[in-house]
Amino acid sequence: MNKSLISGLIIGVAVAAGGGAIASFTLHRQADYAKVLEVTPLTKNISTPRQSCHDETVTHKKQPRDSHQVIGTVAGAVLGGVIGHQIGGGSGRDIATVAGAAAGGYGGNAIEKHVQDKDTYTTTEPRCQTVYDKSEKQIGYSVRYRLGDQERTIKMDHDPGDRIPVRDGQLVLDDAPGSKDNGSKDAPGSKDKKS
Repeated sequence: MNKSLISGLIIGVAVAAGGGAIASFTLHRQADYAKVLEVTPLTKNISTPRQSCHDETVTHKKQPRDSHQVIGTVAGAVLGGVIGHQIGGGSGRDIATVAGAAAGGYGGNAIEKHVQDKDTYTTTEPRCQTVYDKSEKQIGYSVRYRLGDQERTIKMDHDPGDRIPVRDGQLVLDDAPGSKDNGSKDAPGSKDKKS
């Protein structure tokens, strides 16, 4: 055989074997990770109750000593009777005295009631009510990834970055709570990393 033909065959076999090994290594390395396409933070709305208090000025009516306004009625009747007695003469004077006493009694009662209604005092009192503070709590991440020619979504407790490790064609996830596959139908073929 021709030496150049044998050398060419040996070189060709070596190149083919080397290229196959490189291609196999490259394919194997690509299968070590799933490519992360999108990471979306998952949040939950929380309402936290608390007491909100403020001071309020409250006006109170003082308890009157004379709730029936007897003093004002009597004083008004006496004063009205004295004024009525000054008017007219004879039996007209008696009628004027009685009418003056009645009018004075009514007026005295009304005046004392008006004074009592304005007799007030103020206090400062706390007023409280329950209010709710709204906040958002992050509960994990929704991760969309590609493994081979398939795209899937998985819930994780942390942002995995741009790739997720794969072993034997399965996602390798941390054992931390919340990082496990949330619903195996979304990401069948993922498995937890075992120590």
